[in-house]
Amino acid sequence: MATSTLRRAARATITAIAVTIAMLAGTLTAQAALDSGQLRQTTDQYLFSTSLASFQTLRAQQPYRDQLDWSSDGCSNSPDNPFGFNLVKACYRHDFGYRNYKRQSRFTEANRLHIDNNFKTDMYKVCNGNWACNRFADVYYAAVRQFGG
Repeated sequence: MATSTLRRAARATITAIAVTIAMLAGTLTAQAALDSGQLRQTTDQYLFSTSLASFQTLRAQQPYRDQLDWSSDGCSNSPDNPFGFNLVKACYRHDFGYRNYKRQSRFTEANRLHIDNNFKTDMYKVCNGNWACNRFADVYYAAVRQFGG
């Protein structure tokens, strides 16, 4: 009886170790490089279709870091968190858009406008209807329309 209990315990331990190794191997597996079409599609998905909160998670993980530019200077020469409004999250995604569209040779005026409009939408989401925050967002948007690029 003691032998069968030991065997079950040993099997359970071995199974737990095997599952752990499989999970680690899965998380450590390198991502395959994207072709140019997939890269553009992935960039657009992260920029325009992914929620701002999910984008922040992706930014921390930096998938395809060899192909995508995840760097940012925050809100450039403007405060990242004016009066406690955390606009830097929107600035991170805006920088992602500009840098990757330039890197992919598709930074046209039409695409710049699309990225800037997405930036304004992101800031308004951060503001969550706060009038003062929305006014900061309007100023930031006007600044990128005037000086961005």
